[in-house]
Amino acid sequence: MSYKFHLDMFEGPLDLLLYLIKKDEFNIYDIPIARITGEYMEYIEMMKLLDLDSIGDFLVMAATLMQIKSKMLLPPDPDQAVEEEDPRTELVRRLEEYQRIKEAAEALRVRAEKRADLFPRKLDEAAMNELKEDAKEVYFEANLFDLITALTKALAEKPEKQVYEVVPEEHTVEKKVHLILHILVERSRIFLKELFENAHNKMEVIVTFMAILELCRMKELVVAQKRLFSDIEIIRNTENIVVVQQPPAPAEAETISQEKAEPDGRT
Repeated sequence: MSYKFHLDMFEGPLDLLLYLIKKDEFNIYDIPIARITGEYMEYIEMMKLLDLDSIGDFLVMAATLMQIKSKMLLPPDPDQAVEEEDPRTELVRRLEEYQRIKEAAEALRVRAEKRADLFPRKLDEAAMNELKEDAKEVYFEANLFDLITALTKALAEKPEKQVYEVVPEEHTVEKKVHLILHILVERSRIFLKELFENAHNKMEVIVTFMAILELCRMKELVVAQKRLFSDIEIIRNTENIVVVQQPPAPAEAETISQEKAEPDGRT
């Protein structure tokens, strides 16, 4: 594939570990290292399939998990006088520290949003009603790993079709980007699984996924969930829509010109 995506806009290896721990409801102080390593490697393979750029840190963490797994499989040394430390201790410490940093960053973000609301922009009545309607529903922002989970499920459910005639199909990220934006002009939001279900084969599913990543990078859309790990919704980012002011109609333009030509209040 010719497209590469930088992961700076998404998350790192510790985010992936925290995501898996939360998704499977593991105890952070008693991580089942064999299972978490297996799931982590599945995500790494999917990132390789998508040709995502800068996954070196994820591979380093994968090596760390494999090392911890191998240490836990070794029997204890009977000649060791002092009981060895749990191989997971250092990883747990890093996860705890990183989680505290993320929580602090989220608290600062919430404070910044509240601060921004102190001087709200004036909105027309229609826009205000729309905001009030949207405020009735609570959404969680989906992350890269939620998207990869949805992609993995879609690929597993997409059967390989028996093809008897070779028909060239060209699916490009650019075309999918335009198609998704066109859909979001007609509809305010769409479920990610709908886009995957409309794909004819696994390659089209992957191209659709990469188009979603590209639109996220361009800040053209938002991916959200009504609750954690639920179906992902694709929503157009209204803050990034440029409103083009239409020129006045010919009759209106002529009236404006006459008003400018005649001084106000004089004959």
